[in-house]
Amino acid sequence: MLRVGWQQNRRKFIAASVLSIASGLAWPLVALALSAATSAALGRDVRGATIAGALTGVGVIGVLMLRHFAYTSYVEIADLAVITLEAELITLANGSARLDHHERADYADRMDILQRELHSLISGVGALMTVATLAVSLVSTSVVLAFVNPWLLLLPLAAVPPVLCGQRATAITERAKERMATVNRKGWHLFRLATGAESAKELRVFRLQDEFRRRNRELAAEVGRTLIAAERRAIAVNAAGQVFFAVAYLLGVLFVVRQAVTGRGAVGEVVLVITLAAQVNQQVNQTLQELRNMQQIVKGFSRLRWLRALIAAQQPAAADREMPDRIRDGIELRGVRFVYPGTTSPVLRDANVLLSAGSTVAIVGENGAGKSTLVKLLCRFYDTTDGAILIDGIDIRRLPLDAWRERISAGFQDFVRYELPARQTVGVGDLPRIDDEQAVLDALDRAHAGDVMARLDDGLSTHLGKSYTEGTNLSGGQWQKLALGRAMMRETPFLLVLDEPTAALDAEAEHHLFDRYAESARRVGARTGAITLLVTHRFSTARSADLILVVDEGRIVEAGGHAELMANDALYAELYRMQESAYVDAQRD
Repeated sequence: MLRVGWQQNRRKFIAASVLSIASGLAWPLVALALSAATSAALGRDVRGATIAGALTGVGVIGVLMLRHFAYTSYVEIADLAVITLEAELITLANGSARLDHHERADYADRMDILQRELHSLISGVGALMTVATLAVSLVSTSVVLAFVNPWLLLLPLAAVPPVLCGQRATAITERAKERMATVNRKGWHLFRLATGAESAKELRVFRLQDEFRRRNRELAAEVGRTLIAAERRAIAVNAAGQVFFAVAYLLGVLFVVRQAVTGRGAVGEVVLVITLAAQVNQQVNQTLQELRNMQQIVKGFSRLRWLRALIAAQQPAAADREMPDRIRDGIELRGVRFVYPGTTSPVLRDANVLLSAGSTVAIVGENGAGKSTLVKLLCRFYDTTDGAILIDGIDIRRLPLDAWRERISAGFQDFVRYELPARQTVGVGDLPRIDDEQAVLDALDRAHAGDVMARLDDGLSTHLGKSYTEGTNLSGGQWQKLALGRAMMRETPFLLVLDEPTAALDAEAEHHLFDRYAESARRVGARTGAITLLVTHRFSTARSADLILVVDEGRIVEAGGHAELMANDALYAELYRMQESAYVDAQRD
């Protein structure tokens, strides 16, 4: 926490620290001035009482000013720190070359808590400063009390049990939070669905509003019951510590009063001890609260360290081969088997196939067969569990990952709707050319998406999405066409992946579109050996590919051209005839 504060603004951090410590020293001095004023007044020393009283007032004003300026400096540091930690969370979420962590429930739980408690993490810097102030004040108070009577040093020591009880109370509530993290995440998911624009139509058509409210209330009630029960236990533990200190405080005051009554102490000392004891009581209460906050914050930073370690462990091994200037033979899957992290059943097994350089390849199969998993392995979102993927005989894991990703272009079914100017929404597909208008127009032309631009009032400068007042919203098909244009931005990829990229288009439009892709792919393939990979459910589109892979239950059960697979009269031929028959019937109707 100190490092986070120091890195934001060293000058302001030093200023806040010095001012905080100075305010901690000032309170005992105020108590001494008040004690002197009392003794001077009782002794009819007008001049001494006036000076001591003035010093008391100046001291109180000084303490308030010191705290105010320390807080002002801290707030500026905290605002900067929020930006820093938000940036780190973004880096961690995307810092791994793979997607393993996104499949883990423990990652999702910790990330959810961090996102919701990010701003409280930043208060750790202020909490540290406050605790430092209280520590300085407590030490200086102890010194003053020792001059009055050494036995009074037991009063600050009485603060130890409340501190320990406070730590115990925080541990109770933190464990409850962690137990409820998954339930809380489900509740927030329902809340986002119930308040988001994308789900509004289905909520109304299927009359889901009451159901979502009911489920959200049930989840919130479950979280509430658990957290309230934990909070009650924490309050009881805290109260025990506070009662202990209250008894010690009362005994200390009675001891000093008795000293004064018996003539072994001055009335000023009684005022001093009562004032200091009250300060100690306030300091203990504030320290307990700050330590509790700090314990929660430390737990948050522990989660952050856990995320850092998780992402660091997912970094790929160092590459020892250079990326080739073109693909000459092709990409080969040799004995590939893959199991998703945290599961035991393979979703892909015994995959052996050669994707020849310059070819267009279609992958077909039913939902859940393993088609998208195959794409993820080729993009190196995951590494194979067993076997290898070879590019011209070189294991893909030996090539620089960033260099390989720079030679991939992709359009996915679950594409992103970037709410940016249209030029940039497409241009992010090749970041160095994000604002190159001609490159964007060429990409849209290759994607057969020029008609979308005709509907935008300001052309490529039109801001897309309803997050902005002047933003223009698009239909699902229009967003998808822009995503296809994005996939076309890189002109010489080694691998062009089209994973169900035209789900919003009809079969005929998809077929014509893929014909254009195939023609473009052959031109690029002649220069770089690029391979175009199309994942589709539509066999009328797949039939024009050079190679068709039929995936069933995690295995590549057939591979070949359309005519060859139809002649085999196996799964591909059966599925093709079924789909063809359904299409003919639909056309007849």
